[in-house]
Amino acid sequence: MRTAASMVLVCVALLGCKQGPARTPESPRPTGGARSVPSTAPSARLVPPKAPARIPVAFVISPEAEVVDFSGPWGVFEYVSVPGYDDSVFELFTVAERDAPVRVSGGLTIVPTYTFENAPAPRVIVVPAQLDPTARELEWIKKAAGSADLTISVCNGAFVLGKAGLLAGKPATAHHGGYALLAATFPDVEVRRGARFVDADRVSTAGGLTSGIDLALHVVERYFGRDVAEKTAEALEYQGQGWKDPNSNVRFAVKPVSTREHPICPVCEMEVEKGKAPHQTFRGQEVFFCSEQDQATFNASPERFIGTR
Repeated sequence: MRTAASMVLVCVALLGCKQGPARTPESPRPTGGARSVPSTAPSARLVPPKAPARIPVAFVISPEAEVVDFSGPWGVFEYVSVPGYDDSVFELFTVAERDAPVRVSGGLTIVPTYTFENAPAPRVIVVPAQLDPTARELEWIKKAAGSADLTISVCNGAFVLGKAGLLAGKPATAHHGGYALLAATFPDVEVRRGARFVDADRVSTAGGLTSGIDLALHVVERYFGRDVAEKTAEALEYQGQGWKDPNSNVRFAVKPVSTREHPICPVCEMEVEKGKAPHQTFRGQEVFFCSEQDQATFNASPERFIGTR
């Protein structure tokens, strides 16, 4: 199991914390930069290529990148069948800082197809949750996004897009354990709780992990229509319907409430085990944390997490 520090950018279970209690309509809703009612505005269609041209899709890989975040969308794009193509209309490749093998989550090792120096220009960029991106990675993402049809993040890959400056002034979502920290880290981003995915101009963000599958199917629909997306889901034997409804993560729309019996970490919003969790008093209340790093993040600027989000 990874440490809570990894949760800042990688969506996994946190050391010393459990899934938070069920969110109910009676629970207080968040205020400030974290919005609990996602938008349902229709998304603009994307212009598909004329055969035999294909759509190049770059998957940005770095150490500890979350496998589900990129393998789910990869599988979706791989199985898209469009008349006029013998293979998928999407041309998939990985890109990383170096051409050396990269160890991603779970110990899987990937040899990148390209580096940031020689990668072809993508029309779609996929950014999974990962550890802190390098300056070179952020530079490449920002530059490539300028000419791409769409740049998407999955799970806490939203933090990478935020650091690249692509989310400024836009609505976005992430893994439900990252809502508070995303809002605190990027106060100019409108964090949408309970969204399966969010479209914002030429940037789209997905919720946690398997949400990337739904966002990928949504992207297929934006390029080729509902029928092609339906057939892709059928080919994959994928039963999920979240790609048809951006609000389908609604169970995470309400901010969890911390109680004496079930304390919630203010940074990751997961329930903590009182007997093991670091804790302190803040404004006369005892506050519990999933890890010492979460505690340090809180103490660096507690007002970002208490009473404002």
